[in-house]
Amino acid sequence: MPQTPPFSAMFDSSGYNRNLYQPADDSCGGLYYHDNNLLSGSLEALIQHLVPNVDYYPDRTYIFTFLLSSRLFMHPYELMAKVCHLCVEHQRLSDPNSDKNQIRKIAPKILQLLTEWTETFPYDFRDERMMRNLKDLAHRIASGEETYRKNVQQMIQCLIRKLAALSQYEEVLAKISSTSTDRLTVLKTKPQSIQRDIITVCSDPYTLAQQLTHIELERLNYIGPEEFVQAFVQKDPLDNDKSCYSERKKTRNLEAYVEWFNRLSYLVATEICMPVKKKHRARMIEYFIDVARECFNIGNFNSLMAIISGMNMSPVSRLKKTWAKVKTAKFDVLEHQMDPSSNFYNYRTALRGAAQRSLTAHSSREKIVIPFFSLLIKDIYFLNEGCANRLPNGHVNFEKFWELAKQVSEFMTWKQVECPFERDRKILQYLLTVPVFSEDALYLASYESEGPENHIEKDRWKSLRLLLLLLCHAQIMT
Repeated sequence: MPQTPPFSAMFDSSGYNRNLYQPADDSCGGLYYHDNNLLSGSLEALIQHLVPNVDYYPDRTYIFTFLLSSRLFMHPYELMAKVCHLCVEHQRLSDPNSDKNQIRKIAPKILQLLTEWTETFPYDFRDERMMRNLKDLAHRIASGEETYRKNVQQMIQCLIRKLAALSQYEEVLAKISSTSTDRLTVLKTKPQSIQRDIITVCSDPYTLAQQLTHIELERLNYIGPEEFVQAFVQKDPLDNDKSCYSERKKTRNLEAYVEWFNRLSYLVATEICMPVKKKHRARMIEYFIDVARECFNIGNFNSLMAIISGMNMSPVSRLKKTWAKVKTAKFDVLEHQMDPSSNFYNYRTALRGAAQRSLTAHSSREKIVIPFFSLLIKDIYFLNEGCANRLPNGHVNFEKFWELAKQVSEFMTWKQVECPFERDRKILQYLLTVPVFSEDALYLASYESEGPENHIEKDRWKSLRLLLLLLCHAQIMT
């Protein structure tokens, strides 16, 4: 049975493989081609194009692109049902008198398609209807052939392991979320209870950047490619106004990753605003500048941007006396790299450099590319919004989905990199679970460190102190 090649082999640097087959005409069985590129087709024709036969197996780029985009038009379980029907009926798998040699020729191809689906979009199979159809078709293939039976068993066991790992990861995320509470009342009512800061846990900024990279890569790894498309699913006008995801168990890995970015930003701001002494705050700023610079060197642009965002929050940026004690030259360079002007031109240039380095890398460290994730989502969002899913004739606009798949597939390559750095459980535990300040708590800590400078800040300080008194009173009453 052929092995599924890695994404890096599937999408090489020369570009996305649209040149699938060379039909005699521009139009071929409900599919429309131009210069040998598949541009559009009816949904039924595209489904037919997905299903292998004795003489044909779909190009892998087509499989990925169609499985990714089809969920905008139909449930994955509906697509699986159609694929199973086509496989069984067209290849006469249900006919006891069918030619065994023919089945031997087609079975490995069907099994390969199912393997690619389960490996690339495993979360589709959280739906019991998907799993039922998968097992039914796999059983038909495997009956009477020991080799196929072993391959089917291996495929299903691998899928079950992935789904079990996802459930375990979701439980860990829920546990982490429940332990990270607001530090507002703790800060001012029990100052002795907070003795630790990030530097006492990890004095070396290089080590912290490496541990941040561990968190980033782990969280990236759990994001399924379909989650990018899932975010855009609303209603297909040709699907009786039913949302394609109304019945499906949804994953939240993409949202959880965005939440991690926000947490890291607030953690940075908390660590800077928390110290009472100005020199300690300045030291903390310089520490995070060094962490951010190492993140840039590693290729961890998401942590880099989160740190810069935290340092640019108003409660931090207003600490002028603190910033006066900081050597900001290195920070200015980092801000320049992540400057949003000209559509993040500097960052995009650096990202391309990191991606190029990754392609020719000799070590795991050189392979690391962790994009600024919010911008990646924004790019995919604008690509989706800028083009219609269907053409005026009702055809699926496949040209759009080639571009969407190209962006998502690059991300798929990056997320599969294994982190080369040694894990430090103590540091990871701190980064993931230490309580961080809310925005109100950050402002309160900032005003306590360097007093308000104008009437707006004075009014806000008064209201925050009043809020704190009310919270303390409520705690005493309970």
